[in-house]
Amino acid sequence: WDLTRARGIVLDAPDEIDSFSLIDSAQHVPWSIVPGNHNLSVKKQLKIPENELIIYELHVRGFTAHESSGSAAPGTFIGLTEKIPYLRELGVNAVELLPIQEFDEYENINVNPLTGDRLKNYWGYSTIAFFAPKGSYSASGSLGQQVTEFREMVRRFNDAGIEVFLDVVFNHTHEGDYRGPTLSFRGIDNPIYYILDDSKTGYKNYSGCGNTFNCNHPLVRQFILECLRYWVIEMDVDGFRFDLASILGRDQKGEILSNPPLIEWIEEDPILRNTKIIAEAWDAGGAYQVGKFPGRWAEWNGRYRDEVRRFWRGDSGFKGLFATRLTGSSDLYMSSSPNRSINFITCHDGFTLNDLVSYNNKHNVENGENNRDGENHNFSCNWGHEGPDAPAETEEIRVRMIKNMTATLLLSLGIPMLLAGDEFRRTQKGNNNSYCQDNEISWIDWTLLERHNDIFTFTKKMIEFRKKHPVFFKPRFYTGDKCTGSECEDISWHGIETGDPGWERDDGCLAALINGDSAIQNGYEGDCDFYMMFNTSAEEKLFRLPQSPSGRGWRVSINTAETGGRDIFTENDGPNAAHKNITVKSRSLLILTA
Repeated sequence: WDLTRARGIVLDAPDEIDSFSLIDSAQHVPWSIVPGNHNLSVKKQLKIPENELIIYELHVRGFTAHESSGSAAPGTFIGLTEKIPYLRELGVNAVELLPIQEFDEYENINVNPLTGDRLKNYWGYSTIAFFAPKGSYSASGSLGQQVTEFREMVRRFNDAGIEVFLDVVFNHTHEGDYRGPTLSFRGIDNPIYYILDDSKTGYKNYSGCGNTFNCNHPLVRQFILECLRYWVIEMDVDGFRFDLASILGRDQKGEILSNPPLIEWIEEDPILRNTKIIAEAWDAGGAYQVGKFPGRWAEWNGRYRDEVRRFWRGDSGFKGLFATRLTGSSDLYMSSSPNRSINFITCHDGFTLNDLVSYNNKHNVENGENNRDGENHNFSCNWGHEGPDAPAETEEIRVRMIKNMTATLLLSLGIPMLLAGDEFRRTQKGNNNSYCQDNEISWIDWTLLERHNDIFTFTKKMIEFRKKHPVFFKPRFYTGDKCTGSECEDISWHGIETGDPGWERDDGCLAALINGDSAIQNGYEGDCDFYMMFNTSAEEKLFRLPQSPSGRGWRVSINTAETGGRDIFTENDGPNAAHKNITVKSRSLLILTA
């Protein structure tokens, strides 16, 4: 392609529209391929219950592109399937793929100021062909073969019990603003497909990418629905994550609708009814809609991310907010279910988990934008040393904090989402906006799996622990009421002393007593009792222990201050906690089971 020759207008200096272009762009734009019929057997959807999902966000190329991956087809759909045994060992049951619909990798014209290398559009949030899998993700390179290989990839994942979700971009297109290429919608009917400004020559830019797709025009709504149906019927995908999904709720002038037709249609469509639908519930125009998507829509819970980070960093005033996030964000989703909350600490956009505890500041110079790009408010902490090669005492805190946040994520009501590589401390060298880094900054370095096997083992066992205990994934909120047949509430809150959580105290200490009988009321056979203790302070604390609701004795299940395999016990075979008090080390969590 040479999309610089695909302009639909002629620009006069300074960037003013002079006339329509008369250049024939046919030789410079992508052409279509009609692949053969879908000859795989009819797929039976896995239909994993939402509350049992454990999502793993990854980039198709980046997962196996590094030479350490050992892949026979690195950076491709088929290469990704070679890692299915690893994902099964880890324990996740859904993968969320960064955009795989065809996009132009070379639209980025910047260069790395340190190396001089050409930068790319690595993430792919700039769709050109909505019905086409990315051609460069094909292992064979044959024309149209990416369709067959994508279908084969989905089949292999499903056969392994793993659902496949696509990150889709319907908020804007690659055509950009009036200076961008004319590839499709702009030439077909510009005012139908895009939200135009008052002059009707420019575009309203709620996406931050030059244009805004006119999602609630009847023709555009129909296009989006047909596209989603295609990926379900023809390509067998199990769900979608909608980038900047608040734009799906804007009208043809860009105003927020109270009952957006497209959002309702996607939820109610008979073909899409068994797919998972996840919203990134904000956009670049300030429409922060977390907690407002209707029905069965789940949402990336940005408040969970920020408030859990701040609690573990030791910020003042976050004890109550942390308790709310831990128990499913009832302030946002009480009218529906904890399943509406996609809980995450990290995602592709921002620091990795390792970098979250290793950097106070972003280090994005290699993006070629003078470090101006990327989020400035990361709620990160380097614990006394910026970057790698930290002193031993700093490194000890970092390991503990990684385990604290991983454990919190997997003990929270709601659907957890992990970022690929966080389970063995993948680093982007402090880059929190790697959208243009198709290189070792973004790729998974598999040598880290051996180097940080302790973190991998802890994460794997935490996933196993969650799966065994329905009190951590039950589909209903805690109420604070007594469980049927029990004298104890389903959950009660405490601090260093039982019965006194000290919501207004900034002592960094919180505890929760969970009654295992609460699982019975949610369709499961009951569970153990748990006493969860959190200490974000710089000093160890002595917590008084309550009697368990069942009357059984307490045993240690999780202690993030420990190492060498004594940080988690999944078979209820940890040390006895027979005394009335127990010490919780600084910046750690301790979970007891009865």
